[in-house]
Parts: sequence; C-alpha cells; structure tokens
Amino acid sequence: MTTTPTTIYLNDDLKKELTKELDSLGITLNTYFNIAARQFVLQNHLPFEISDDIPTEKTEKTVILTKAKELKLIKDDSVSFDDIDEAIKFLDSEV
Repeated sequence: MTTTPTTIYLNDDLKKELTKELDSLGITLNTYFNIAARQFVLQNHLPFEISDDIPTEKTEKTVILTKAKELKLIKDDSVSFDDIDEAIKFLDSEV
C-alpha cells in the first residue's frame, strides 16, 4: 500500500496533550489519524461525537436569560402563537 505524506497543523498545546494521551495507549499520532480517516470512510460520518462542554458566551447568556424568564425574574417577551397561520404570517413578515 502506497502512502502519501500529509501535513496537519495543530495548536502546540493540543498536539502535546493529544500525543501524551495517545502515548499512554501505545498509539502514535499518525496511527490515530489513520484510524479516524478509515472509520470516516467506512461509516460515512465522523467516528466520534462532536461536543464542547464549554458553552460559548452567547449560549451561556441565552441559558441564563431563559432560566430567568422561567423563574419570572424578568418579563418573558418571547413571541408565542396559538395558531400555525399566525406563526407563518409572523415569520413571513420578519424576512
């Protein structure tokens, strides 16, 4: 099997952390990327879940705002509809 050299740019700290974790499993960085690439081709999707436990500032503000509205600490000014046609008219008018 022929191989092709490939360059991957990683943040220095990320590379050090990743290499340390992979070393503890006896896997090289090259082997890890080959495994991930093969699994992607076989499964036709990413072979792992993408998640970030650290919310963005915008997400964090939205969660806090929603919770404050639920607790009635601030007025809930969210738009709500009893009729689907009203909702569609509203959405159409927002364009």
